[in-house]
Amino acid sequence: MKYLFAKNALDQIPKILTLLDRNQHSKTYGCFDRNYWHYKIIDFPSGMSQELVLPLALVYTLDIPGNNFYQKKILKEWVLAGIRYAEFSSHKDGSCDDYFPYEKAGGATAFSLLACLYSYKILGFKDQKLESFFFKRTNWLSKHYENGRLTNHQCLIALCLLIASEILSTNQWKISIQERISKILDWQDKEGWFHEYEGCDLGYHTLTISILSWIYKLNHDPKILDSLKRAIKFASYFIHPDGSYGGEYSSRNTYNFFPHGFELMADVIPISIYINNQFLSGLKKKLNPCYSDDHIIGHHTWNYLLAWRDYREDRLAQVRTNNFEKRAWFPNAKLLVERPGDSTIYISIAKGGVLKLFKKKKLIVSDTHFSVMMKDGRNAVGHLIDENNNFTIKNNSVCIHGSLGWSKSKKMTTFNLIILRLIMLCGGRLFPDFVRGILQKILITGKKNSKHTYKRVISWTDNGKITISDSLNTNDWHKIKNIKIGVDQTSIYVVMSRVYQPGQLQQWIDLPLNVIKNRQEINCKRVY
Repeated sequence: MKYLFAKNALDQIPKILTLLDRNQHSKTYGCFDRNYWHYKIIDFPSGMSQELVLPLALVYTLDIPGNNFYQKKILKEWVLAGIRYAEFSSHKDGSCDDYFPYEKAGGATAFSLLACLYSYKILGFKDQKLESFFFKRTNWLSKHYENGRLTNHQCLIALCLLIASEILSTNQWKISIQERISKILDWQDKEGWFHEYEGCDLGYHTLTISILSWIYKLNHDPKILDSLKRAIKFASYFIHPDGSYGGEYSSRNTYNFFPHGFELMADVIPISIYINNQFLSGLKKKLNPCYSDDHIIGHHTWNYLLAWRDYREDRLAQVRTNNFEKRAWFPNAKLLVERPGDSTIYISIAKGGVLKLFKKKKLIVSDTHFSVMMKDGRNAVGHLIDENNNFTIKNNSVCIHGSLGWSKSKKMTTFNLIILRLIMLCGGRLFPDFVRGILQKILITGKKNSKHTYKRVISWTDNGKITISDSLNTNDWHKIKNIKIGVDQTSIYVVMSRVYQPGQLQQWIDLPLNVIKNRQEINCKRVY
């Protein structure tokens, strides 16, 4: 089973090398942004892409069966070129851009710095110019605070400060490290999950666990251990019976699963083994999502390789502990897990009842609620986070009332692209966080309600029979083009969402127009 981590990572290495400019006489030698150096369809390289040095450094150092890249000297040269290009393409203060020029993106700066630092360390490089670059970038991160609550970014920054302090033999960022760790712990809910924008995202939760576990292994802070115990216990409720994890019912719609932290903590938090074993069973059945997109291929690749390296060979007894509970209700996250009979159902109350239903170890239905397409092109959906919807939870049912919200479907047009470039070239470069905050409000956070209201009732019997009853009311039937119930729909921008996962091989439920004409209410009932 251990090899599944390595195989899934090794399969990505040829693509990562394709993304890399390997021409030693090229001005962009070491750049991993193929859209920039090869296709020439963008006007700046994404700094996040330089994170891909780390998967290459790891496959160079790890003697994995079937690893054709182990100890290949040219790979080491390419990693060094990648780190040098990260330095060459950065701003004077050490930061880098991700989505638009002069953005100075905290996430991209931290991810790529972590990759460069750790690759530099494990490959034994010594280069004064690069160490000066590491100092600048680390120092910038130590002072940078971005818009929104993204706990995984705080973890990344804290880890970068720790590793840079070791490499550069300095205590300059000692106070900054403690401030970041305090913020991470403050942003953890008492239920165990970490805040990501509007709430709890299960996928990013595992990334935070992974990075925080790495931090703990470096400083052995008992407060961090206590935090990880609560975080890992929370994650254990959401590893699905088939070995998949997460999805559209959590706040940012991700299927992310980062296994390394669970391996690191297996010796002190035994349920970590159960979680990873379940996930490995899903990998064996090829239920893992596809993250082979050019912009997101790196995170999981290096994390899987580290999970292989630090794999606990002495797998402990598999004790499910809390997972046998019939009900797990997290009121702050507004997530409910019910286990009637042979069924397991995961429900997001905050998202109006978006759910996943399993019987035994098989996914039966994934449901992302109503999607109403208007004749004018607007899309009203039921899966946006709404803290104001009304709900009642009883012994064998959940009832949720609320309003559909307008989908965030803003696209980049030529005009908008030109305006953004002009803004950044003029005053925007002085206030990149302000611009980023505006884009976050447009693309990610907040909900604008429509006039369509819904009622969703999910009920179950002790033997596992599940009934989902939906009703929709509106005064605008004549403006509607069609109505569906989606299985994998998302409507906010999240870089790690909207990836393919085998559970999405389901048909949307189509409610024909002739059913809704001249009606005040439409109803849909399904029994599983």
